[in-house]
Amino acid sequence: MNIKKNRMTNKNQLVEKIIEGIQEKKGSKIVVVDLNKMEGTITNYFVICQGNSPTQVEAIAESVADFVRKDLKEKPISAVGIGSSQWVAIDFVDVMVHVFLPEMREFYDLEHLWADADITEIPDLD
Repeated sequence: MNIKKNRMTNKNQLVEKIIEGIQEKKGSKIVVVDLNKMEGTITNYFVICQGNSPTQVEAIAESVADFVRKDLKEKPISAVGIGSSQWVAIDFVDVMVHVFLPEMREFYDLEHLWADADITEIPDLD
């Protein structure tokens, strides 16, 4: 397997584990924004979701970090917003995770900033 294909497999596994971590804590309205074909982006993917309360936002963020650490042996290089828990951003270099309260997600509207990207909506489990 060539290195580029192996990196894509690793990124895809990372995105899948992130989604599992979100779903474990009942995160909703999950979207994956694929930025691979776009020039000048800071990452390859955004995974965006929301929780219904600050407690749930923080639980989702912790679950994502736990799933990735346990199953892929990776840690984020940074996480910001823990504590205020209105918007938590977790940086895994190739994938940025954004966990919002609904009103913050609507305000920042990240999905539409990257309207030219491929966007995949993940159905809610409930």
